[in-house]
Amino acid sequence: MSAPVAPAEKKKLPLIKLAVIAAVLLIAAVLAVSGGDIRGLIAQCGTLIDRAVAVIRNAGPVAFFTAIAVLPAFGVPTLTLILPAGPAFGERLGMGNVVLFTSLALMVNFILTYFLARRALRPLLEKLIVRLGYELPKVEAGDTTDLIVILRLTPGIPFCVQNYLMGLGEVPFGRCLALSLLFCLPQNAAFVVFGDALVHGKGKMILMAGGLIVAIVAGTHLLRKHYARKKAVA
Repeated sequence: MSAPVAPAEKKKLPLIKLAVIAAVLLIAAVLAVSGGDIRGLIAQCGTLIDRAVAVIRNAGPVAFFTAIAVLPAFGVPTLTLILPAGPAFGERLGMGNVVLFTSLALMVNFILTYFLARRALRPLLEKLIVRLGYELPKVEAGDTTDLIVILRLTPGIPFCVQNYLMGLGEVPFGRCLALSLLFCLPQNAAFVVFGDALVHGKGKMILMAGGLIVAIVAGTHLLRKHYARKKAVA
């Protein structure tokens, strides 16, 4: 008798494919609810965006850029604040100034969250980490740059979580700030320009900003792989 054939192992579906499937199903559900009226759905989305931009514009640039400096420290995604910056204040302040003020606000947010984790909230965060069964991160002097690069180049880690981890790990502030400027600001600037072009229907600018974002993401991926190989050899 021939030996029984072992059942073939089921391959796990990669997370990226699951995400794509979920996105497709979500879009299909939305279209079904809207009766398949794609143009109407797009028009509704455009109306919602216009209303959001109007609310931000009425709040004024001081309130808006202060929000960028403060709200991400409490978990608000930075992208939701960066994208409407251009449409709201590009004509009033100029896109160059909008990019500059957005970048400065994000750096203020980095400073705020870093020192909250390192000073004001440290006792509370220490107790929380211990209660959850973890140890406070300890970073050796020679590993500080490694930690910064890993956190800034790894996709999916929220900006505030990166900052809090570096503050808890007592990573040198100057090095954190310098590498954050290097890795984060070009991508954030590209998203500001992309958001403005998307709302105003600037086709060429959409392609240019979108291409820049793709190039930055691809460059980040290659740099992360190079850095991982370098660490493996070391």
